[in-house]
Amino acid sequence: MTQSQSIQSIAAEKQFDTVIVGAGSAGLVSALALAEAGKRVIVLEKMAKPGGNSIRASSGMNAAKTVVQEHAGIKDTYESFFEDTYRGGGRKNDVDMLRYFTSHAAEAVDWLKEHGIVLDDLTLTGGMSVKRAHRPSSAPAIGGYLIHHLVDDLAQKQVPILCQTKVVNIMRMESGDFQLIAENQAGDRQTLRSATVILATGGFSASQDLIAHYRPDLLHYRTTNQPGATGDGLRLAQQLGAQLIDMAEVQVHPTVYQDSARTFLIGETVRGEGAILVNHQGRRFVNELATRKEVTAAINAQSPANAFLIFNQSLINRVVAVQFYDQIGLVTHGATFAELADQLKIPQAALDTTMATWQTVVHQQHDAEFGRTTGLVDDFATGPFAAIPVAPAVHYTMGGVKVNVETQVLDDQQQPIAGLYAAGETVGGLHGNNRLGGNSIAETVVFGLAAARQIENYQA
Repeated sequence: MTQSQSIQSIAAEKQFDTVIVGAGSAGLVSALALAEAGKRVIVLEKMAKPGGNSIRASSGMNAAKTVVQEHAGIKDTYESFFEDTYRGGGRKNDVDMLRYFTSHAAEAVDWLKEHGIVLDDLTLTGGMSVKRAHRPSSAPAIGGYLIHHLVDDLAQKQVPILCQTKVVNIMRMESGDFQLIAENQAGDRQTLRSATVILATGGFSASQDLIAHYRPDLLHYRTTNQPGATGDGLRLAQQLGAQLIDMAEVQVHPTVYQDSARTFLIGETVRGEGAILVNHQGRRFVNELATRKEVTAAINAQSPANAFLIFNQSLINRVVAVQFYDQIGLVTHGATFAELADQLKIPQAALDTTMATWQTVVHQQHDAEFGRTTGLVDDFATGPFAAIPVAPAVHYTMGGVKVNVETQVLDDQQQPIAGLYAAGETVGGLHGNNRLGGNSIAETVVFGLAAARQIENYQA
């Protein structure tokens, strides 16, 4: 079936309960929950395949007070999760959204498990006080695992996902329903109608225009985002009078592999499992599990402004994501630290001294110089050894559409726009001025479910 044919065949139905714009995790979670509630749903995605930025996620999904944590002997609370995230966001987070998020993430993990998406392993991400990033032990990264399962489930429910189909216009009809104009790659257009709309189009890190407008100081950075992350949902929301917030809050991720045409985000899993950062002088220079904002600033202060993640084969063996990085050629190896230093062109003696000091830090569980208190799990006394070169890149846009805790999009008067909802990175406010690792996937599932539940009971 051609894309043109698929648009025309779907459009013959014309009327839907909900049109979801964007096929990342938030949109797909909403679609599945609504389909299970008996709603007629369609998902429109402008890119060639579903997944958005979600499919690139690698660290995990944060949640507190889960069964997985309990089995691992980890004591956690919603309040601790809240405080870690609030502190990490510069205490600029929307408090109501954050309370809902931190108290519903465990339920979202359970919902995923009920759908065969099992997050049975834990790791640590920067800014978190305990291990609460849930990930699959069966897959190299959470993103692809999650998306593929959701797409398969939606196929079984016969929910259409139209790829290479961009929403070019949205308006409110006199009846109260929404009218959306969708256009495929060939330029064919169809008009769809729905009682409700969920905007789940992701952020705008791949939009040079929006970055130039809101954060021109970041134009020199590369981005970790897929090319479709251009803020389309923001434009559509504004057509309906929506308010945008926190648009200047753009996150730069500190550890991104950039020695290729495509960037690869090296998730905090690597540091959470013990890896350290060294500069071109072979020395540590930061608490590796500080917030992304702090680690980025520390890397940018080095000369040159990049660094190396240092670890060993043992870490590779126990972290599936790092095995993937190794398979695709991102990892440099050395039988000894001297050999690794030679490969990286950094001073051998300095690296030896750094690693000897690190062994003492791990043995004493005390990092006097940089104050690292988490991820002190491997002294790297046994080789062979490995490294990944990293540098900061634009990663996440904390700003976006303003919503209330029910995911209703708000206008400039703080009033809900009837029938219009948003979830995922399209939304601003939750993360304050800095998103912590593991919170993005959690956000998509928590608020994707929240949007669906609101629509289940929606009455115009």
